[in-house]
Amino acid sequence: MRFRKQLLSLAASFLVVGFLAQPLLAADKYEIDSVHSNIGFSVKHLMVSTVLGHFNDYTGAIEFDKSDDAAFKADVTIQTQSIDTNNENRDKHLRNADFFDAEKYPTITFQSKKLTAAGDGYEIVGDLTMHGVTKEITIPVTIAGPVKGPSGADVIGLSGTTTINRQDFGISWNKGLDSGGLVVEDNVKLIIDIEAHKK
Repeated sequence: MRFRKQLLSLAASFLVVGFLAQPLLAADKYEIDSVHSNIGFSVKHLMVSTVLGHFNDYTGAIEFDKSDDAAFKADVTIQTQSIDTNNENRDKHLRNADFFDAEKYPTITFQSKKLTAAGDGYEIVGDLTMHGVTKEITIPVTIAGPVKGPSGADVIGLSGTTTINRQDFGISWNKGLDSGGLVVEDNVKLIIDIEAHKK
């Protein structure tokens, strides 16, 4: 009986060691497809209309496991010079020192810290660095997929919006209106629609 117990104990030890030796499954890695994605924004102008814009040049990677929120990671780099509001004179102004100062701060970055379930979707918490300032923001998102794309690779989609105050990032240019209010509102809505393909 004692010998049998020793054998069982030894077998259990081998099972534990074998389990620990197995490599942990990592989240799948996806690369942002900028052709089918949009990183944009909207802001009130003269207190009565809304100006839409986006960035044309950005790269990023996402790590995602549908069964493990803790495995999520997102890392995005935007080229500030690529800002586009469909008006070259306005874009030049946005690139200069009054706003983004793109020559001094050539990139805008976002690095996630965590993903948590929230209602029918998720919330991504991460650090947004813009104009030399880093602030933690929360982005409510939905994540679709993965599905098989035409090439056979898995594809996910990520969509969400959040609002930031540009003053928090030192982007403070403005002018007052005779009727009250400001030329450009401080609150800016970020609009994110991402398609990402498994590497």
